Amino acid sequence: MFSNCKICGLSSVSKKSLMALTGLALMGFVLIHMLGNLQVFAGAEALNSYSHALEDLGPLLWVARIGLLVTFFLHLYLAIVLTKENRSARPVQYRYKDTIKATLTSRTMILSGLVILAYIIYHLMHFTFRTADPSLANLKDISGHHDVYRMVILGFSNLYVSLTYLVALVFLAAHLHHGASSVVQTLGLNCPKWKKFTRFIGPVIATIVLVGYGSIPIAVLTGCIK
Repeated sequence: MFSNCKICGLSSVSKKSLMALTGLALMGFVLIHMLGNLQVFAGAEALNSYSHALEDLGPLLWVARIGLLVTFFLHLYLAIVLTKENRSARPVQYRYKDTIKATLTSRTMILSGLVILAYIIYHLMHFTFRTADPSLANLKDISGHHDVYRMVILGFSNLYVSLTYLVALVFLAAHLHHGASSVVQTLGLNCPKWKKFTRFIGPVIATIVLVGYGSIPIAVLTGCIK
């Protein structure tokens, strides 16, 4: 199946570079999206104004969404292809799988990626298309726009929704923990002079994302925002 794709004609180095670039783009989106979502702590007017500004983009917003989905699927596809190539190059598995350099997050990148994909589908159905919970579709603010602030509060008031979100967030953080550091190395930015700093990029970004996104459902469940 993979051999018929033009992308598979690229060298392993080119595929790794392309996967790093798509990962970098997705990581940038995750951080920017987090900053937008954190406006929930500034109140309904701030979050809804942010949402309305995005809605006013019209077709451009959908172009951006489709572009992100294509980038995500390309990133996941390249990861599967490279994993398949690595296994083909080493048909006989190591007798001992425990290694010093291979961390748990690096060995479970495909798993965490698939979990993230599954949650993205649910998240889109829940908060974007609002088919998972139709009651969220009819919320309007005083200007007649969709009331995103109330939607977030009502959505995360459901304990199971919040727990599912937090579990998916742990997988995302684990993916970024290894992925962010890999991007630096793959793109040749991990020079000896900056190595002692770049090795912390993955853990720092993973922590920021985990705390930033995770603070929203926790704040809702504890009544800090309502």
